[in-house]
Amino acid sequence: MTHAPIIEMHGISKRFGQVQANDAVDFTLQHGEIHAIVGENGAGKSTLMKILYGLYQPDAGEIFVNGNRVNISSPRRAMHLGLGMVQQHFTLIPVFTALQNIILAKEPRKFSALLDYQQAEERITALAAQLGFDVPLNVPVESLPIGAQQHTEILKVLYHGADILIMDEPTAVLAPQEVEGLFNCMRNLRSEGRSLIIITHKLDEVMAIADTVTVMRRGQTVASSPIADTDPATLAEMILGEPIIPVSMPREQTGKATPLIHLENVTLSGGSNTTKRHKWKNAIKNKESGKRHLDEINLEIFPGEIVGIAGVEGNGQTELIQVLTGLRHIDSGTLTSNSERIAHVPADRHRHGISLNDRIDDNFIIGHHKNRRFCRHGILQRKSIQRSALNALDKYQIRVGDIIHPIRTLSGGNQQKVVVARELEANPEVIIAAHPTRGLDIHAAEFVHTRLIHARNRAKAVLLVSSELDELLHLSDRIAVMYNGKIVGIVKPEETTKQELGALMLGLN
Repeated sequence: MTHAPIIEMHGISKRFGQVQANDAVDFTLQHGEIHAIVGENGAGKSTLMKILYGLYQPDAGEIFVNGNRVNISSPRRAMHLGLGMVQQHFTLIPVFTALQNIILAKEPRKFSALLDYQQAEERITALAAQLGFDVPLNVPVESLPIGAQQHTEILKVLYHGADILIMDEPTAVLAPQEVEGLFNCMRNLRSEGRSLIIITHKLDEVMAIADTVTVMRRGQTVASSPIADTDPATLAEMILGEPIIPVSMPREQTGKATPLIHLENVTLSGGSNTTKRHKWKNAIKNKESGKRHLDEINLEIFPGEIVGIAGVEGNGQTELIQVLTGLRHIDSGTLTSNSERIAHVPADRHRHGISLNDRIDDNFIIGHHKNRRFCRHGILQRKSIQRSALNALDKYQIRVGDIIHPIRTLSGGNQQKVVVARELEANPEVIIAAHPTRGLDIHAAEFVHTRLIHARNRAKAVLLVSSELDELLHLSDRIAVMYNGKIVGIVKPEETTKQELGALMLGLN
């Protein structure tokens, strides 16, 4: 006897202005399966799942949960129906501890009035151990590595009773060593009878973890099939709507000159920062006095090379970027920059890369708004701004409805492309790129790779921080591996393997 689907979505349509995000989409989720949804940026994947979770209301269509037609008017309603969603950009309250975030709106009480934190901590600790998570529950989440924040989000939806988990780009923030742990967690949840939906661009991961895969393109469902009946090449062709043609990226060797960035014995401790407010926050984050985020870092970045930075999240990569971009002051050592034109593609585009409620064209001039091209006598030159934005949209293949719409109306991948376009079009000499292809589809990621190679070949210095070892091995001229605030090795891609890099990342060598 076969079970009825746990989720059925029929004829779902959703329009944002001139953009048809979903166009009569059908989707079915079975009991106890892991179902992957793949497609290009802007294909409608996240919109469909946000409708299922009650964040958006459909313009047309029906949703059934366990055979019953439902109106999911809000996330609260979705949670009552047993759905939980871990979004690509987390919804945690930064100053709350992990424990406080997890139990928010479902706090256990004793004597009918007092919060029973002990009961909650015991229950969540047991759940974390079952899933193989190591989350410091009594630490503010803003001080946790991104991977631990994701674990907090997963614990939160499970604590609130979710039987159906929706995960948007679940491995985007994880180092390779953490991905298999997450997959084991997902398999355990499936074996317990839970159903999972994952939105992803990583086809190798789809093949490794999913039972079923649905392909979306331009707001419509193209195909849905068991994973055993397809392969990565077939999926890629369905995603793009055309055969895959490998893009060749010429790499020109340039002679080394004076380094554009030079770090010598650079040290940064937890208390170092640029403002009193930041010092106060870091005092909370770093209870161990004297803890070093950067421990005698020595590194040079020359014109005409890409230096990759590998490391498990939280081993000093973020702090390295902060000192290079002037957000934090070093304690000791020497930091020399021979360029004032530095571009920064941040790891968290929502917090540090864009202004979500501002217009798309205005986001193209963030950091450059005083340029005479865009502003004269304190007045923004709207026509010049729009002309520049339209040129970048075309050059970087960014799909939008209207450039006057808020940038939050774009898909996450297209938001990322706006950041990359803005930073690279400013003609920088140094490019600091932190996870620049996180959340991007095949074409978009390849396009960013090509732009970085192009910048390198024009004698730009590129620092590439990435959790994707394949990306680092593919693009870098040298890879520096960070562990516990130190650079524990600098290797050439052609002289190493992912296994050797992984060992360095875990401090085993």
